[in-house]
Amino acid sequence: MKIIIDPEGNKIFWKKGDLHTSFGVVKEDKIKNGIVETHLGKNLVIFDAHFVDLLERIERGPAIMNKKDIGTILSYTGINNKSKIVDAGTGCGILAACLGNISKNVVSYERRKDFYELAQRNLKFLGVKIKLKQKDIFEGIDEKNLDLITLDLLEPWKVVKHAQRNLKSGGFLVSYLTNINQVSQLVDNLDGFYVEKVLETIERGWVVDGVKVRPEHQGLLHTGFLVFARRI
Repeated sequence: MKIIIDPEGNKIFWKKGDLHTSFGVVKEDKIKNGIVETHLGKNLVIFDAHFVDLLERIERGPAIMNKKDIGTILSYTGINNKSKIVDAGTGCGILAACLGNISKNVVSYERRKDFYELAQRNLKFLGVKIKLKQKDIFEGIDEKNLDLITLDLLEPWKVVKHAQRNLKSGGFLVSYLTNINQVSQLVDNLDGFYVEKVLETIERGWVVDGVKVRPEHQGLLHTGFLVFARRI
């Protein structure tokens, strides 16, 4: 699959066939990486699609975690290809996929059958191999000696006792929450953990076009809260 960027900055996903756009047509045999001209003389930028591009093409179902929040989790926990990770509340599988793109030892729990099946399809499309379980994590965690547990659940405090038993000393419990009342209740119930930080990630792009350099009028502001706790 290739990514094609038109003169207005729109992103097009292409696999095969002639490309028809409002800026002109490019025949299939002319589509190659680099800058390609349409029959109307307009330039298109073409390059190979990567994992982060394919994330934009997965099937949607439940509310999806934003990449800025996923990136914050990855950077603050410092996981690597040997990290043992449990994820819960798989949903469409976007966080599980990003974790599995780094570590080869990821298990994700999803209680609902429809979300479980949706995540299976998305992980197959992305080419990411993790172990996906249709199981309620509130009933317990099978995996031991974990480096990280990520939770995208309405009541994450119900997992704390299981996490305390199954995380390594210093291992991370990270929860993504949509409202501050959930955050407060989780923090109040983190027995056996040190609360390292509670944060939200704000993203604001900039326009850089010659002498016109300014922040964009709209940013990607509050999407959710992240609670980072470490097992004592």
